[in-house]
Amino acid sequence: MTQEKMDRISALYRKSKAEGLTEAEKQEQAVLRQEYRDSVRKSLAGQLEHTYIIDETGKHKAEEYFEEKKAEAKKHQP
Repeated sequence: MTQEKMDRISALYRKSKAEGLTEAEKQEQAVLRQEYRDSVRKSLAGQLEHTYIIDETGKHKAEEYFEEKKAEAKKHQP
């Protein structure tokens, strides 16, 4: 997400508190917020892909751990 879009999210937030938003601005805000959330999730997923866990014996536990997390996430999806 570009800094310009993040600035626009902030501007729309400030305007919503000061005077309210038009329907078009509310729609734009919703789209930008979703794009921001998606970019944060993508960034976090990328970081987690390069993260691993080592148990007490020195064995890498990343694959088991992430498979468990994926299974849990699927259970909680609507």
